[in-house]
Amino acid sequence: MVKAYSGAVVIADVLLLVLKILYFICEGIYRCFFPVDEKSVAGEIVLVTGAGHGIGKELALKYAGLGATVVCWDINDVNNEETISEINNLGGATAHAYKCDVSNREEVIQVAEKVKKDVGSVTILINNAGIMPCRPFLDHTAEDIQKIFNINIISHIWILQAFLPDMLANNHGHVVALSSMAGIIGLTNLVPYCATKFAVRGMMEALSEELRISCSAGGRNSNIKFTTIFPYMVDTGLCKKPKIKFPSLMAVISPKEAAAQIVTAQRKNKSVQSIPNYWLGINDFLRNLPDKAPLAFKDFLDSGVAADD
Repeated sequence: MVKAYSGAVVIADVLLLVLKILYFICEGIYRCFFPVDEKSVAGEIVLVTGAGHGIGKELALKYAGLGATVVCWDINDVNNEETISEINNLGGATAHAYKCDVSNREEVIQVAEKVKKDVGSVTILINNAGIMPCRPFLDHTAEDIQKIFNINIISHIWILQAFLPDMLANNHGHVVALSSMAGIIGLTNLVPYCATKFAVRGMMEALSEELRISCSAGGRNSNIKFTTIFPYMVDTGLCKKPKIKFPSLMAVISPKEAAAQIVTAQRKNKSVQSIPNYWLGINDFLRNLPDKAPLAFKDFLDSGVAADD
């Protein structure tokens, strides 16, 4: 009798799971034709790391134009102040500049406390700062590798430790992390960089899941969202020698275009977004083929980055 009851429970659970999966598939199809509205970011406090140039600068300008208060972090004071000046020229926008070496935990904690005191609790955090030395693995020095990891992934952890507690206390916030398609696909001349970007992807997925489970156990929903971005190639200066066989299909895009897609993904609460958006779908398809098939596809595209001089 007990075994029969247990079996019935398992069957009921499986049927419920199938119904949920079918529902979410239908919901996904529906959203292809009727996308969710972009949520307002007016009045939010947005912190952007690496705001002095490239994607970070364009993100700061975009959020300021949407009515958010923008906090710009960069290790380069001059570039950061130029971003603030451009934001001020928009009129009506509020922006604050702070010099911060995001790889230095003590400095991150100190500057974060200053931001909280001067501006308030950060509600949208964008971990954008990164470096991308391009050379064969064995040509990297120990110092190179340590720096890549400190800036590209360890800094995310220090900054999250500084700002996530306030988001949790208020049950309100959004964390955006810049990974890369090099965090999805291993590429030559980028071994340490790929390792850090794969790590960003794993950290964001695990952290999102941890909050989902802990909030569910507490009988509430989490209002803290997570978005991981996977750009292909963006003209920020990091990619000094791009190798592109089909420029019309795989063109290097501008930081402004990348920033626009990132802001849209954040405002639509997307958990992941590649830039261009078709790359994740292509990757998912290829990963289900025999191992040699994705390699053949890579060889056909013949794209990536050449080693720096």
